[in-house]
Amino acid sequence: MSGPVQPAPLQHSADFTPRYWLFAAPAVLVVTAVIVFPWLFTLYMSGHDWKIGGGPEFVGLQNFAELFRDTRFLESMGHTLYFTVLAVVLPIVFGTAAALVFHREFPFRGLLRTIFVMPMMATPVAVALVWTMMFHPQLGVLNYLLSLVGIGPQSWVYSPDTVIPTLILVEVWHWTPLVMLIVLGGLAGLPREPYESALIDGANDWHMFRHITLPLVWPFIMVAIVIRTIDALKAFDTIFVITQGGPGTASETLNIFLYLQAFQFYKIGYASAVVVIFFVIVIMLSLLLLYARQKSKWNA
Repeated sequence: MSGPVQPAPLQHSADFTPRYWLFAAPAVLVVTAVIVFPWLFTLYMSGHDWKIGGGPEFVGLQNFAELFRDTRFLESMGHTLYFTVLAVVLPIVFGTAAALVFHREFPFRGLLRTIFVMPMMATPVAVALVWTMMFHPQLGVLNYLLSLVGIGPQSWVYSPDTVIPTLILVEVWHWTPLVMLIVLGGLAGLPREPYESALIDGANDWHMFRHITLPLVWPFIMVAIVIRTIDALKAFDTIFVITQGGPGTASETLNIFLYLQAFQFYKIGYASAVVVIFFVIVIMLSLLLLYARQKSKWNA
């Protein structure tokens, strides 16, 4: 008696060859045209002295050497660091606090939470225009409100000493809701058992926040830190609409400096060198933050 019939091995047709790359080809072409080529061209132009109206002249690393001798460029790096630190730390603190508040049950919580996130829905240019009117020394509503409580008028964005903190005020108002939503999502998934055990042990609200809530939501806070840091580093529209980098150069960040070099002074090669340095800074900082994000996820 013959054994069970074995199925014949699958035969591929002679002309069959995998062509999966055809499906990825359109995406590869788009990425090459939109991202890869512009970056390669920017890197190429960073080694040339090229102004509008003339041809490019190869200068090697001269543009980079001049940048680090340019006090205005170095000042813009300091302004960028100052702006980024404040634009990350303050929304993280206030957004986390708001998430803790809205995580609790209280009357009209849904309505108040909706109102709280409304600033995030506005476009940065519209936000900047509204705040510009509010900052006006004579006609602005902020100085009027301060006068009601006996405080004199403030210079806001019209003083070099207060311009960046004032811009941070706009950033905090605009992006704190985003941090709140991210942290609130983390709070919604926390288990109840650690809190019940802590209550039995006599822990108060601060101890539960410090030793239970904060460690558990820290990965979500790190996500918010990564998003806010990248967003603050590339901030341009709000600053440009409100101050154009002024007064003087007091609020001139790297993005404003880059814009002026390229489109006001028409120094294309010099501006390309700024782009290369800015890109390196962003990549290094992003890798550092992503590493911290992975460590926080592992510890959680």
